[in-house]
Amino acid sequence: MTRLLIIGPPGSGKGTQAEHLARHFNVPAVSTGDIFRSNVSRETVLGVQAAEYLDGGRFVPDQLTNALVRDRLQDRDLQAGFLLDGYPRTVPQAAELDSILASLGTALDAVLELRAPDAELEQRMHRRAQDQGRSDDTVEVFRHRLKLYRTQTHEVVSGYAGRGILVSVDGTGEPGAITALAITAVENFLATSRGA
Repeated sequence: MTRLLIIGPPGSGKGTQAEHLARHFNVPAVSTGDIFRSNVSRETVLGVQAAEYLDGGRFVPDQLTNALVRDRLQDRDLQAGFLLDGYPRTVPQAAELDSILASLGTALDAVLELRAPDAELEQRMHRRAQDQGRSDDTVEVFRHRLKLYRTQTHEVVSGYAGRGILVSVDGTGEPGAITALAITAVENFLATSRGA
């Protein structure tokens, strides 16, 4: 049973790496971003509310996000483990995640941080906007999200580092090489933390 969280700035490749890591560790990937976009495209009540925030480059409020994550983490397919992508983004969300997991009698095993320079992140955002045509991928929205990451999510990263469960990996280069590096780093950390 492996419970992982992947974290990093916008454009760092979290979604791509989450997919590969989830497959390697044989756990479902749980992406709040995908859930939000799905709700937006289907124009659900949550989706309509979330769209107002997403299109402006703002984070969906904690109350909506926390409820969605709490429900998802109780699903049967996550009992044997999971990889969270896109949550938590703020210190209050991190505290809520701890509470959710504690109520389920578990905790995170490791937090994988992907690091990359701002210039590379912006180049990736441009490519993604062209490839996927996402309405939330504009330069202005990206820079606003990056600023929010630096001011809010950085504190979350620092908190996990202080707890000794943060594994940082260089997120620059070819995706396959990053995947191999990330898998090795997480496996080594888990082996050490579990006393293997």
